[in-house]
Amino acid sequence: MKESEIPIIEDNAVRPGNLYAVTKVCQNMIGSIYAQAYGMQIMMVRAFNHIGPNQTPQFVVSDFCKQIAEIENGSQEPVVRFGNLGARRDFTDVRDIVRAYVLLIEKGVPGELYNVGSGQAVSIREILDKIIQFSDTPVSVEIDPAKMRPVDVHVIEADITKLKKCTGWFPVIPLETTLEETLDYWRRELLK
Repeated sequence: MKESEIPIIEDNAVRPGNLYAVTKVCQNMIGSIYAQAYGMQIMMVRAFNHIGPNQTPQFVVSDFCKQIAEIENGSQEPVVRFGNLGARRDFTDVRDIVRAYVLLIEKGVPGELYNVGSGQAVSIREILDKIIQFSDTPVSVEIDPAKMRPVDVHVIEADITKLKKCTGWFPVIPLETTLEETLDYWRRELLK
C-alpha cells in the first residue's frame, strides 16, 4: 500500500502482498461479477483486523494475550516473543464487525464493496504495551525471527466513510476492553 493511499478507500488499487490477500481480492472480484452479471444480492466486504476473545493465537493480539497468560501461570518464561512491532493495523472487536455485517445485510447496496474496520491504525507495539499493562507480572520482550513476515505492509488503515454513510455503523467497543477481555479469555482457557 502506498502512503498516499492511507486510509484505504474502497476504490484503492489492490496490490496483495501475500497469498491470503490474493484470495481476499479474488473473492471480492468473484462476488462483484456475480452481483453485476446475474443480479445476485451480494455485497463485498474488505474486513480489516478482527480481534476478540476466543480467537486463535495465530493472530497477534490473541498470541500476545496467550503468552502473557502463560507467563502469569508459570508455564512460559517471562518473555513475550514478537515479530514486527512497528507495523500499524486497524483493529476492531469482532462483535462490532458482526454488527456491521448485520447492518450491511439490512441496508447495504448489492454489488458494492465496503470497508469494515475501526478507521484508526494502532502500532503492534502499542497493542503489546496495553496488554502488558493488564498484568501485574513483570515481562520482557524479545524479537522472534520466526514471527517476522517476509513481506509486511507498514500501515493498514480503513476509511470507513462509505460504511458509516450507508448504515450509520461505527465501532462501540473500546480497544482496551477487547484486549482485556481477550487476555481474560486466555487466563480462563489455560485453567482448563
